[in-house]
Amino acid sequence: MSNQSSPHDGKHFVIQKGKAQCNQGDQFPQYKVTTHQKHFWNDSDGEADYLAVTEDDLQFNPSGPSFGKCKLRPSSGGYLPCVYAPAGKWQKTYEKTLVMGKKCVTEVSELQCSVGGLITIKDHGQRGQMTKQNVKNADSKTVQHINPLVKMDDFKETVEENEIDAY
Repeated sequence: MSNQSSPHDGKHFVIQKGKAQCNQGDQFPQYKVTTHQKHFWNDSDGEADYLAVTEDDLQFNPSGPSFGKCKLRPSSGGYLPCVYAPAGKWQKTYEKTLVMGKKCVTEVSELQCSVGGLITIKDHGQRGQMTKQNVKNADSKTVQHINPLVKMDDFKETVEENEIDAY
């Protein structure tokens, strides 16, 4: 077994509510997952915002000139709108995790536009959230050093008594 590192190590999978960027555009559309409605990253409720983006998800929201004005399309008044035209699938995808037989897009993935722009990941869309288990596992002394205003033992009791989910 080899310990080769991957460019995907420590990177996040991309979800539908993330944002893309084109190195020739000036707007940042969200991804639009069209290849499945089955796999969600870090969301047990099945909200569409958390759908996994795959190599074949080539649409964006808003559609049309998704990336705004294109620097490769100059006009007398500035630049013409984007005429997004993907040149194939997403590249540099994560091959070890498949959704419906398709490779997953991560923060290092790229998509070439046939007009000449390179589309990359501006925001993967995932956010860390504190759970009740995080509160239970927190070391009170460490929290006290970081933020002396928080009495962690009291907060833990409140969470347990009220069964508050600390989201």
